[in-house]
Amino acid sequence: MQFLPRQIRPSILHLIVFAFFAILIAIYVITSGDVRMLIWGIPTLLCLLAFPMALTYLSQNQYADLIPVYEVEAKNVKIREINQSMISKPIRIEGLVEEVRFRSLNRPHFIIGDRTGVTTVKMFTSPKNDISKGDVVEVYGQVIRRYFFAGDPIINGVHIQLLDSDKAEKASLKKKAKN
Repeated sequence: MQFLPRQIRPSILHLIVFAFFAILIAIYVITSGDVRMLIWGIPTLLCLLAFPMALTYLSQNQYADLIPVYEVEAKNVKIREINQSMISKPIRIEGLVEEVRFRSLNRPHFIIGDRTGVTTVKMFTSPKNDISKGDVVEVYGQVIRRYFFAGDPIINGVHIQLLDSDKAEKASLKKKAKN
């Protein structure tokens, strides 16, 4: 399965920084009459938008190359099974999105729950699909510590996708039949 990056767009934070500096440059040019400022001001403003978008594109391509690897190597786990001994191990979980944070920064954090527990999935790039609260998802990622050297184990999400509701329902029925 080839992952193609979705539309690359700047985050709200990048747009605010761009607007702030555009206003500053406009005020300077209007008050001083020095239009030479525009010679370097306009390219600098464009870089404020282009660099973050380029970095997003590159990180999405990097993650796209990792998806097939994780699909093969990831171990299926329940959220309660995630622990310190799994740090740096590729895993796969399924669960319900209970909350989405930091979407506006293009670095979303998803609070995912299954019947065994709740965990955080940090993504360092925007996912291919728009994931919202209440969606049933499949997550491939690597177990990391919440903070670089400390904290509880969470998931660095490499790929998150919506599960077909029929597939999720069948999986739930299969689990009930086993119990």
